[in-house]
Amino acid sequence: QVQLVESGGGLVQAGGSLRLSCAASGITFSINAIGWYRQADGKQRELVAEIRSGGSTNYADSVKGRFTVSRDNAKNTVNLQMNSLRPEDTAVYYCHVDAVYRTGNRYNYWGQGTQVTVSS
Repeated sequence: QVQLVESGGGLVQAGGSLRLSCAASGITFSINAIGWYRQADGKQRELVAEIRSGGSTNYADSVKGRFTVSRDNAKNTVNLQMNSLRPEDTAVYYCHVDAVYRTGNRYNYWGQGTQVTVSS
């Protein structure tokens, strides 16, 4: 069974850094894209950053220049280096996988989330 396990969240002061990691297990498919979403209290879940199998990346405008997403394709892991953190970055961060099976079918998988809290 597919499992996505996030780690690295925590409490930091504004201007600090955190590195999130997501390890995928039970993978029986290829990954079209893997990355991170976040959801703050009272807000909708939003894409933070993702990296596609070909290496291209996509970032939310609010994190460009501060966050860097990377992955290890062989291990099906993804990292999110977060620098210059701001209080508005406070949210639960979710690992996300856009999976592609050999049949061509696609499926989305989600981790349980890891809390990131940035104090002012």
